[in-house]
Amino acid sequence: MANPQHTRDRIIDAAEELFFSDGIAATGVDRVAAAAGVAIVTLYKHFGSKDNLLREVLFRRLDSWTRHWDEAVAGAGTGEERLLAVFDAVESFRASAGPTQWCCFLATASERPAPEDGRTDPVFELIRQDTRLVTDRLADLARDAGCQDPAATASALLLLYNGVLSSLLRGAPADPVALARRTARSIIGSPAGQVPAARS
Repeated sequence: MANPQHTRDRIIDAAEELFFSDGIAATGVDRVAAAAGVAIVTLYKHFGSKDNLLREVLFRRLDSWTRHWDEAVAGAGTGEERLLAVFDAVESFRASAGPTQWCCFLATASERPAPEDGRTDPVFELIRQDTRLVTDRLADLARDAGCQDPAATASALLLLYNGVLSSLLRGAPADPVALARRTARSIIGSPAGQVPAARS
């Protein structure tokens, strides 16, 4: 008898690869089931719907990303290096992510509009959760690093982080992780980690 957890993992693996190579809307559950080597009824037995399957894919990616970031922070020696560890985590996460290189959360957000006021969307809530995780953690690390305005520093680094993910998809500029790390270091190294105010 097939192990239910192995079957579930195969379905999630197939969905992750297809959703984020061919597109979520373009990928039907029949293709996912075929790629996983299961019947459609088996897919629905495990997940109930395409949205539930997508949510499980994102949840697994979020858990994996968080572990990579935890390890990168733990391996850093100073407050500044802990703040910059987000870029180390991007590199290690991509190295372990297999063929799906595009950020699953940005890809989902690009295909899925935000829910109307008062309506709930468990998939979009995971996108918000990912954003809160990155933003709040960068602010905490900026505070620990002694930045004068941790929230502004976190926003600047979040912009660089998003730019890295988009640049990796676009293929330019070359080595965006290293470029973002150097740019982030210059921001952190400014007087008390102060981010220049935007001009109107």
